[in-house]
Amino acid sequence: MSRLAYFDLDGTLVDRDSALSDAVTGLRHAHALPSTAAQWLATELANRASANDFVRLRDTFGLKVPAADLWQDYVSLMSSAVTCRPDVLDGLARLREAAWTIGVVTNGAGDIQHAKLAATGLADMVDGVAVSGDLEIRKPDRRLFELAATRCGVSLADGGWMIGDNPAGDIGGGHQAGLRTIWLRGRPWPDALPAAHHVVNDITDAITILLNETE
Repeated sequence: MSRLAYFDLDGTLVDRDSALSDAVTGLRHAHALPSTAAQWLATELANRASANDFVRLRDTFGLKVPAADLWQDYVSLMSSAVTCRPDVLDGLARLREAAWTIGVVTNGAGDIQHAKLAATGLADMVDGVAVSGDLEIRKPDRRLFELAATRCGVSLADGGWMIGDNPAGDIGGGHQAGLRTIWLRGRPWPDALPAAHHVVNDITDAITILLNETE
């Protein structure tokens, strides 16, 4: 089996939910947004965020500040708030020491996802990144996995692993890309979706499975 591991970003390598709460609070204070706007943001951005969301925010609440400024402030606040646990970074370092190639395959807007990777130190730990917003291709589309392979300098045909928390995007997409899969338990599992090869409660458990494959 190829020593290639793709990881999802939000909800897998980083804690997006807590960062989102902090970023929305910071944005509200920075621009004196009404509480209803903050509640709107928390709901609308629960799964993903893009610059268009802030155009809608500005129009919905009649804000004076340009939507582009709101988006850039949100990107800065989100990247400052998001965290990757030290034990996760250490696990990735151990994978690299064991000659694994590491990629990130993530849905989301390109600027904010790249900002998160840089702010958490993950950008220095991976060999290649494919972000849906850069190409308007979203997981589970196989083409995003193919792009990640190219950016990692490997071939998807050689196989590997996909690790993530989203059943359809990460596990379903991984299956379609011919990869073995590890699901980080949390979201409801669709009845029609084939099972992941492994199911874990913590991302470090997934890294341990990969390291054991090395031995």
